[in-house]
Amino acid sequence: MEDSVLVNGRKYTILKLLGKGKGGYSYLAQAEPGQSEQEYVVVKQIHHEPCSYYQFGNKMAAEINDYKRLQSIGISMPRMLDTDMEKERIVKEYIEGDTVYQLVLKDNLPQTCLDQVREMCRLLYEAKTNIDYFPTNFILQNGILYYVDYECNDYMEEWNFENWGIKYWSKTAEFMKYVEEH
Repeated sequence: MEDSVLVNGRKYTILKLLGKGKGGYSYLAQAEPGQSEQEYVVVKQIHHEPCSYYQFGNKMAAEINDYKRLQSIGISMPRMLDTDMEKERIVKEYIEGDTVYQLVLKDNLPQTCLDQVREMCRLLYEAKTNIDYFPTNFILQNGILYYVDYECNDYMEEWNFENWGIKYWSKTAEFMKYVEEH
């Protein structure tokens, strides 16, 4: 990624890579003064790298639709601040803090995270929806657990929190294997 990028004519200085997901790379960025309501934001650059276990359609449309769907359900997540369809970039509110993944690694996951993800599940399951429960997708900030991805899908029991996600919210064999491989 370049040192800076434009999103609809607004310049953002890239500070560091936050992570790579199935659909894109997320970067911490600094907005030019006066161009954004927030000084620090996340710029997500959509990628088209192959993913053997997931099929995509239009990734930008999916991100926008998923954001609206989760917003209507009431999930705590960063606000979508801007989208650039041509350059396939999304600007999101930056939620600072440790991911659930980092908290598990440090043996420091507070019970409130599990309580809050279960409350998210209650809302999601009522709406027949699943999210990606992998712990890198959640950040605890000021006592609030945020889902920092927008990906969601129609509910399938095998991919709900109790059957899949929970395997990665403590130092289980699955979690430790992931740590070892990455």
